[in-house]
Amino acid sequence: MGATAAWSLLLAYVATGASVIGGFYHFANLLIRDATGHAVSTALLAIFVTCVSVWIAWRDVKISTRMMLWMEVVSVTLIVIVVGLLLVRHGPHLDWDQLRLRRMTSSGLRLGLVLALFSFVGFESATTLGAEARDPLKTIPRAVIQSAVLGGAFFTICAYAEVLGFRTAGQDLGTSLAPMHVLAAVSGLPSFGLLIDIGALVSMFAGTLACITAAARVLLLMSHDGLTHGALRRTHARNQTPMFAVAVTGAAAVVPVVVLALRGASGLDVYGWLGSLATYGFIVAYALVSLALPRYLRDHGAFRPSARVLSWLAGAAMLLALVGNLYPVPEGPYGKLPLIYLAYLALGLAWFFVSGHKKTLGDRRS
Repeated sequence: MGATAAWSLLLAYVATGASVIGGFYHFANLLIRDATGHAVSTALLAIFVTCVSVWIAWRDVKISTRMMLWMEVVSVTLIVIVVGLLLVRHGPHLDWDQLRLRRMTSSGLRLGLVLALFSFVGFESATTLGAEARDPLKTIPRAVIQSAVLGGAFFTICAYAEVLGFRTAGQDLGTSLAPMHVLAAVSGLPSFGLLIDIGALVSMFAGTLACITAAARVLLLMSHDGLTHGALRRTHARNQTPMFAVAVTGAAAVVPVVVLALRGASGLDVYGWLGSLATYGFIVAYALVSLALPRYLRDHGAFRPSARVLSWLAGAAMLLALVGNLYPVPEGPYGKLPLIYLAYLALGLAWFFVSGHKKTLGDRRS
């Protein structure tokens, strides 16, 4: 089960990194096309953002985390301004059609749940930093809890404002390539849409950096536990960063994006396909954590009956999200993603059993 969780979480971070690389070249070309009338090679943009992210993650984790923080502060601030202006222009009354879930369907809820889950995953990525964080036993749990609470509130308010704004504009949110442009126009600041696109671009870059940083730490720990090759546990002599793990995770994230980009896939397609693949890894990892929670607390003398209820609710949420991914079988590439995930997991577990068998033989010879 531990090996399953490890390989699933590694795929989740790498595939999420790949998906936001697709988002990066989508927003980058939007800005470049508006400024020059021409687009840049999507494969070249994907390689560029990955190389910069790998260099920062290799150079110093403090630099990377601080840079991610400030990038996201700028991006979130821009979005909050637009959302705030939109809500002020709408007035103090509530959008009851939205709050009463009018015209909501079960299929829409299923697809929305999958998208919402992918948007929310990664809130626990601070746990991958371990002793690299200052006072980790306090700051890491605090970071995880605050990320979930603040991120959840932010997503909820933004979702409410987006639905409200697009209804006011008379447009379809699901087909819009630049939704923040529409919201900026509804808010009375149409020129503000450019800044929002820049903020989205910065956010995609920060997401790429965050995923490579987190995936490298997962790969480093897996190497220490014998789940991957021993060379991946090496760290840089001066920077103290997992240099080989950073390079491997960066390459694993960018290669499928470059292949898809060269085949003509749009940035939004790459974001959707690889983001959905990442969701499988997160769902499995989160579900296993939910199952392990009561036993873990019992072994450490901290078990409470409420913990069992909490683990049941979390496990049920993951099961519902998994069913939403698998049934009905999605059309096109989305229908093949479960098979890709299962093949990847089978290879990872095969390595686990082979390496474990070799270790057992070595111990017997000793």
